[in-house]
Amino acid sequence: MTSKSEWSNARRIVIILADVLLYNLSIILGFMVKFGREIPSFNFVAYEKSAIYISIFFIFLNLLLGAYIFYNRKISDIIFVTVIGQILMTLTIMIVTFAGRWFTFPRSVLGYSFIIGIIVLSLWRILVYYLYLKVSNERKVVLLGKENQVMQSIQNFMSDKNNKHKVTSVVVSNYYENLKKIIDEIDIVYISSNVDENEKVKLYQLIVKHKKKIFLDTSFENLIMLKPNMMNFEDESIIEVSNFEIQPEENFIKRLFDILVSVCLFVITSPLMLIAAILVKATSPGPVIYKQTRITLDQREFSILKFRTMSATAEAKSGPVLSTSNDSRVTTVGKYLRALRIDELPQLINVIRGDMSIVGPRPERPFFVDQFNQENPNYYLRHNVRAGITGYAQVYGKYASDYNSKLNFDLLYIKNYSLLLDMKILLQTIKILFDKVSSRGLDESEEREELTMDYCKENAIRIYR
Repeated sequence: MTSKSEWSNARRIVIILADVLLYNLSIILGFMVKFGREIPSFNFVAYEKSAIYISIFFIFLNLLLGAYIFYNRKISDIIFVTVIGQILMTLTIMIVTFAGRWFTFPRSVLGYSFIIGIIVLSLWRILVYYLYLKVSNERKVVLLGKENQVMQSIQNFMSDKNNKHKVTSVVVSNYYENLKKIIDEIDIVYISSNVDENEKVKLYQLIVKHKKKIFLDTSFENLIMLKPNMMNFEDESIIEVSNFEIQPEENFIKRLFDILVSVCLFVITSPLMLIAAILVKATSPGPVIYKQTRITLDQREFSILKFRTMSATAEAKSGPVLSTSNDSRVTTVGKYLRALRIDELPQLINVIRGDMSIVGPRPERPFFVDQFNQENPNYYLRHNVRAGITGYAQVYGKYASDYNSKLNFDLLYIKNYSLLLDMKILLQTIKILFDKVSSRGLDESEEREELTMDYCKENAIRIYR
């Protein structure tokens, strides 16, 4: 009988082989688009001789990018990896062919195969992804922590759109003894930060022994340990903990990326911004552009630019307050501008000036920054980078998240920063433009708690005390 892991490996091999065939098919179709059926033999023979090397590099590159890992992925992740893989493959072939003169490969063929490859591979991988979701088993989760915190975690697991994580048990005290009773019944152990540190060591040992997955929350003590560096001194190994900051060389590349993207987007969206400006001016009295003081890198103040979406006297009447769902201060046109994020487009000028970045923590007003700094001593860390038009919290969180949750997302972004992460967040931002959930306000807490309790009753989640 074939084991589950063998079946898994067999599927993976089939997927990789199909991937390679489709990639080579995209190259052949690129030739056909360029030359029709009469492909010059000199060009095509050169491709045939190099196809094996191209295929091997294609497999290696996509394994490196994690193209065949579907666990805990979204469709946008799959498309993103496919696009990046195609870019790197095309650039590599261009370097080898045009610099090394190894074989002749027309640039137009590369261009056609690049586009065809993205379409064909994306469709194939999305199909594989849905098949994976269909055949993969639901993972049983046990939550460990104080009752109030694990109840919130249940709500978060409820939002899993793929419904592949099912909370079956909750342990709110006597963690080790209770977990030991049910460890063989579950697949994942989620440990809240409020579990005692001394007890965590015993829990880790138990979980590792039974080869279960460990989930941790994004508390400060967990975030600080991300991306450690290993150092060796004589017979001792030391873990160097990185700070919440972006390295100078990465900052330089990020700034170049910001300038390039912001200038391109400004040119592309200029007609849209002109229409928005006319609508704002025609439908409500007051300036088209709204300026407001916000905080960015090194807690420096700057004037953020937005299309005005509220009445001109809104701030004078209400004072500094966070926006809520169904905010009466928002104009009719403003609702649509906000829903489509068009009101944020003038901030491209802020990016060009150097006040902001394309991706980074969303900037807050000084009034709220002072308030949040008093309530959370780690809040200042989000100002170790430039504020952004979009960010990790906006893509993976919700507008209704409280500032502590958003702070955790921001610190997670800073710790894991890479240019690829910025590109991924940009791709996700496009996806959520029409997502109404991310545009909700801050008045949902009562509904969320009631939903959690109903969920516990309906799904017979066992509680161990």
